[in-house]
Amino acid sequence: MTTTRVVTLVRRPHAEPQADDFEIVEVPVPPLADGQLLVRNAFMSVDPSMRGRLDETVKHYTTNFQVGQPLDGSAVGLVVQSADQSVPVGAYVRHRLGWRELAVVDATTVSVVDETIAPLSRWLGVLGQTGLTAYVGLVRAADLQRGDSVFVSAAAGAVGTAAAQFARLLGASRVVGSTGGERKAALLVDELGLDGAVDYRSEPIRAGLERVAPEGIDVYFDNVGGDHLVAALDALHIGGRVALCGMISQVGATGPRPSIDHLILAVLKRVTLRGFIVRDHEDLRPEFEERVGSWLRNGELVSKQTVADGIEGAVDAFLGMLRGGNVGKMLVRLDPAVAE
Repeated sequence: MTTTRVVTLVRRPHAEPQADDFEIVEVPVPPLADGQLLVRNAFMSVDPSMRGRLDETVKHYTTNFQVGQPLDGSAVGLVVQSADQSVPVGAYVRHRLGWRELAVVDATTVSVVDETIAPLSRWLGVLGQTGLTAYVGLVRAADLQRGDSVFVSAAAGAVGTAAAQFARLLGASRVVGSTGGERKAALLVDELGLDGAVDYRSEPIRAGLERVAPEGIDVYFDNVGGDHLVAALDALHIGGRVALCGMISQVGATGPRPSIDHLILAVLKRVTLRGFIVRDHEDLRPEFEERVGSWLRNGELVSKQTVADGIEGAVDAFLGMLRGGNVGKMLVRLDPAVAE
């Protein structure tokens, strides 16, 4: 009988997740039913949104993880068995059953990816849900216009590195970002081409934003919430727009938080705050893939990623990502034979 290793949730974390909240177990691989595929996963994604899915009562983005059951998330891999004529053996597909080495998936739930257009890992990063999230946030939630001045929080993270670069490529006149640490702040300017960066660990975010965007901003792409959102509201021009993508500062927070009273600035400045979930905007995917694929081919876009190896490294990669240990997209390579 064929088996595979999977990562399961042992218990829900009480505060910050710990390595012993998870366990790797070996389970049987069920035989294929009609319309199913057996996929050998090459890469899997670990994402900030997975932290919220560890909770029991608060629903985040999609279904919460269940104690004693495998985790799930985006993955890309090779079809090694097929019971569906529409997806042959040898095709590479993207699907939602990561956190395991082998996955049995319904053919109707996968998308075939072309590794000749971009390496497999990019289909989980700038050409995957991560990149689409950045694109949707800018062009639809924030209604980005040419000449806009843009601030992206957590700009060295997966969505942040994409959003900051996309903003520049879509015609923003100035793009600035925040991140934690001197090295990451330098990377934003030196490698990604941002006009300024704030290291929130070395200076207050409000003072830093005033320094790098002294004339204010038109658009704020929010991955953080909290003091970053307050600073952005203060810097936004009248009629500014905020794309509310995530608020990682609130997940597991126990200390004081900024007062909701700061939202009066949104009234006084006639600011639009729009939250979005990427799965509601699948109609933009063809446009996104064509545009971003072109930027990648032309060398206009830098694809930043941090890759851990082996399912044994998946939990550490997830915990490291939550603590800011990654630059760009955090991935786990499950098939050692596949190049980044």
